[in-house]
Amino acid sequence: MTENSPQPSSRGVGRRSFLAGAAAAGAVAGLGATIAPRAAAATRFPLPTGADRVHVLVTGDAGTGEKPQYAVTAAAREIHSAKPFDIALGLGDNIYEAGPSGPDDHQFTTKFEKPNTGLDFPWLMALGNHDNTAIFPGDGGWLLRGDAEVAYHRRSRRWHMPARYYSVALGVADFFVLDMNPLAAYIPPFLSPEWQPGGHYMTRQAAWLDKALRTSTAPWKIVCTHHPYANNGPHGAAGDFDGLPAPLNGVEMKRFIEKHVAGRAHFLLSGHDHSQQVLENVSGLKGTRQIVSGAAAKSVNGKSSKRYRARYENYTDRGFMTLDIGADAVSLTAHEVSATRPGSRQAFTTTYRR
Repeated sequence: MTENSPQPSSRGVGRRSFLAGAAAAGAVAGLGATIAPRAAAATRFPLPTGADRVHVLVTGDAGTGEKPQYAVTAAAREIHSAKPFDIALGLGDNIYEAGPSGPDDHQFTTKFEKPNTGLDFPWLMALGNHDNTAIFPGDGGWLLRGDAEVAYHRRSRRWHMPARYYSVALGVADFFVLDMNPLAAYIPPFLSPEWQPGGHYMTRQAAWLDKALRTSTAPWKIVCTHHPYANNGPHGAAGDFDGLPAPLNGVEMKRFIEKHVAGRAHFLLSGHDHSQQVLENVSGLKGTRQIVSGAAAKSVNGKSSKRYRARYENYTDRGFMTLDIGADAVSLTAHEVSATRPGSRQAFTTTYRR
């Protein structure tokens, strides 16, 4: 059983050479995205629309189906029994290691439904690079694979992913779940006018996001991505992912976030790096706060690069975060789950006010 993500050696020449050489295979992602229709509301756990307060479970990189994931969800259930969650955020890499083969893949049961038994509320899911694998696990090169997760929206009471990118309005907060995979894939879609950085898909997503953020009247605007803009962990920050050259390094994602998210949302919540980080005053984000919660099943067992100012960092323990969102304040708590003790420990808490 592998509990840890690749160590910093994965940034080396071998992986870099493989990914650069495999980029030509990006044509496999050359077809357009398909969008599954919304399931009937009666078959699903209802969204708490119009709420004046929401309690949110924040997880990322969870979908292994192994013991560490179960330890994290057991700790989350303890909190849920005392103070029920209204929704959860799944920040991508939902099905390790290479994504589902279709909407009826048994991995949805073993890596999502069973581990989350008892956490019976809507899970707002984002697509990660492992969910879009083509050749090398996590290469992000077969974007159409992610459509199986969109289709699974119609089969699950918990799993909420009506499209590859979407928004959910809950009264006190609006959530904007983005798909940055075309801009951050290790096998970029060079030959596809649909998926290229300036192609149809990203152009539509940008126009949608600009309008949605501009017209949102919610007290809090929260953008969710798999890949972080800022990151002190081994995957690196957008524009420097895994020490790879452009365009494999996520430089197009960096530009997208700076143009369409920075200064327009209160929070940017991301996974990808198997760590927990609360970063502040990130240059380029114009006041938008970067939070990384990607330790729901794996840990990097590494150290911080100290590139960005962090109020809290953990690169060793599994864990998750919670948000208690009211009209005037958001309370964030980071929970650590150790391999040597049951339950979780509140390692950090802070309150943000408008």
